[in-house]
Parts: sequence; C-alpha cells; structure tokens
Amino acid sequence: MAQQTMKITSADGVHARPATALVQVAGKFESDVNLEYNGKSVNMKSIMGVMSLGIPNGAEVTFSAEGADEEEAVNAVVAKAKEENLGE
Repeated sequence: MAQQTMKITSADGVHARPATALVQVAGKFESDVNLEYNGKSVNMKSIMGVMSLGIPNGAEVTFSAEGADEEEAVNAVVAKAKEENLGE
C-alpha cells in the first residue's frame, strides 16, 4: 500500500470543483484509491464519498492506494491536489 498525508490549506477546504478533479484522476488507475479524514475512509473514485467527508481548511488527510499502480495513483492524486491549491 502506498500513502501520503497532506494538510488542506485551501480556505474553502475540499469543495465540489477540486473534489471532482481528484475523482477524475483517481478513476484513471486500476488500484483502489482512498481518501481518509477524521477516521473515515472513502473510495476516491466516488464524488459522493469524497464530498461526504466535508473536509475543512486545516484538515489532515491521507491519500492511499492499493494495487498494481498504487505508487503512481497516490503521486497523481497528490499532484492534482497541489495543482488545485488544496494543500501542501
């Protein structure tokens, strides 16, 4: 399993537009890609799952993936999150 933690610094937290972008990136990979926040883990290929977490500014989140392309999946999702100015 590959994983990476990020602090959300966007004033709006993870809202619909960047969440959609992250789901689209996660969907390109064969691996199971998950997002964890506040003890809950959701499938990153589901926009409803990602939005259900209600991730605010200042939150610590963990992106993880398990499967054949897990490293590439986590790196791509984290890169997209940074591109969307969600965090660091």
